[in-house]
Amino acid sequence: MAHLAAPTLSPTRPVSSRSFALVSSSSSSDAEDDAPLPFPTALPRSDFLAPDFDPAEYLSSLANRHQTLEDLRSDLRERSAAISTELLELVNSNYTSFLSLGDELKGGEEKVEDVRVALLGFRRAVEEIKGRVRERGSEVSGLNRDLLDVRGDIETGRKMLELDERISALEGRLAIGSTGPDSDDSDEEEEDEDELEGAVGSSSIKLTQLAHDYVAIDELANEIGRETPFVRKIEERLTRCRNTILLDLGAALKEAKQAKMRGQAKLLKLMGIYSLLDAQAEAVNTLKSN
Repeated sequence: MAHLAAPTLSPTRPVSSRSFALVSSSSSSDAEDDAPLPFPTALPRSDFLAPDFDPAEYLSSLANRHQTLEDLRSDLRERSAAISTELLELVNSNYTSFLSLGDELKGGEEKVEDVRVALLGFRRAVEEIKGRVRERGSEVSGLNRDLLDVRGDIETGRKMLELDERISALEGRLAIGSTGPDSDDSDEEEEDEDELEGAVGSSSIKLTQLAHDYVAIDELANEIGRETPFVRKIEERLTRCRNTILLDLGAALKEAKQAKMRGQAKLLKLMGIYSLLDAQAEAVNTLKSN
């Protein structure tokens, strides 16, 4: 009996196996949703350079930008890192240039020395000018003092001339008064209602004017200086003028005292003249003598 044997596969013939997958419509729509969105454009650097840049306001203006917050944060971090790198490169490049500047300046010692020497010379010239200015200032101060001294001497000379003229005028009036009244004195006597009729001595008005003139001359002599040779020389003339006025006052005072009640007004005036001449003691002696 014949045996049926299962056919054996040849080891040299490969067995092929294929699997087929069916793609549904739902799986294709999910693939489209998972597809990446178009990458947004980079944020312009000029936006961050605005003078009135406000981070919160700038972020609110990016509401329509198709980018997640995490992607935006990563973008800003990368931009910050890039700016830091640029800044570092800029500093390094300038620092290298700064270091190389020292090598480029080699050989300028001579010029620096020339400038230093020129400055020292200029300083010495300035000091010399200052010294000359100080010397000239001292000279000007001395000349100003000399000028003040000369002006003082001129003023003193004028006062001396005035003193001599006033003494001469007073001596002339006293000499005229001793010989007799002049026309001006007669006018003054007519105006004095307190004068006694038939009086021989000088009027109170004239004696008052003479006393005022003497006092003015005496004060002028004090201004010039009693120790100056000129005033010492005319001191004798001043004494004669004062004694002459006192003699006239004594004669008038005696007449007024002899007139009694009629001479009271003139007596008071004459006592005032004695006080003006600081000669109250002479007045008392004159009154006691009668």
